[in-house]
Amino acid sequence: MELRPLGMTGLKVSPLGLGTVKFGRNQGVKYPRSFALPSDREALALLELAWELGINLLDTAPAYGESEERLGRLLRQRQRDWVIVTKVGEEFHAGESHFDFSAAATRASVERSLRRLGVEALDAVLIHSSGDDLAILEREEVLPTLLDLKQAGLVRAVGMSSKTVAGGLRAVECCDVVMVTYNPRQREELSVIRAAAGKGVLIKKGLLSGHLDRISEVDPVRTSLWLIFAEPGVSSVVVGTLNPDHLRANVAAVKSVLGLNPARATAALSGKMM
Repeated sequence: MELRPLGMTGLKVSPLGLGTVKFGRNQGVKYPRSFALPSDREALALLELAWELGINLLDTAPAYGESEERLGRLLRQRQRDWVIVTKVGEEFHAGESHFDFSAAATRASVERSLRRLGVEALDAVLIHSSGDDLAILEREEVLPTLLDLKQAGLVRAVGMSSKTVAGGLRAVECCDVVMVTYNPRQREELSVIRAAAGKGVLIKKGLLSGHLDRISEVDPVRTSLWLIFAEPGVSSVVVGTLNPDHLRANVAAVKSVLGLNPARATAALSGKMM
C-alpha cells in the first residue's frame, strides 16, 4: 500500500492502520463477540503479517490494558520502522475508565509510554477524550503540556481522539492530528474531516467496531471504505483485529477501493448507498 502523509507532521502512514486494543484488553469493550487476549506468539505473527501486507501504522493507548507494554516487548524482537500512535488522558482499571488531563498525569503518561514502547520519541500522542472535548482542549493542562513535550523532542505530533464535532473542529485548529469516528451509520464528523486541510486525519470505528451486520449492503466493508476514502483528507483508517484472514481481507478491500479512480469510486459509493 502506498503511504500517505499524516498532515504536515512529516510522518507517512499506510491507509490502513492496525488497532491494538485487542492485544491488551478484553473487558469493557463493545465488540459483538467476546475474545481471549492473544499469546505473544500470535500477536507477533499478526504484527509481522501486517508489516508484510504494507501496514506501518499501529494504534495503541494506556487505556488498552497491556497493549503498549506488549507492543514494546514484541517490537523489540523485530526491528521495523513502525509509526506508533498512542494516547494520554484515559486509564482503564478495575473494569472502568478513569480520566486525568492534568499536566502531571500527562507527563507521567508520556514518560511511561516511552519506557513501555522502548522509543526515544513518540510519533503521535492523542488526547483520549472523555467526551467533553472543548473543555479538555481549552481548560485542561493536557494540550499545553503535550505541546511542551513536543518542543522538547519527546513527541513528534500532537492531536485528539475526539468525540464531538465541536471538539474535532477545535482540535483541527490547535493540533497536528485528529482522530474521528466516520462510517455509513455515523457521518456527523464529516465536517471535521473536511475542515482538516493540511492536518493528519485518522478514522476510528470505520468498520463499526465489528458491527457491520447493521449495514444491509452486499459488501459492507467496501461500502464503509468507499465512504471513508472518498474524502481526500483522510490519512488512514484504524481497524483492530486478531484474525489474520480478516486482516488480509481488509488490506485487499482497501487496495481495491483505492484502485478506483475518483469518478468510479463516487459512482460505486452512490450505488452502494442508495
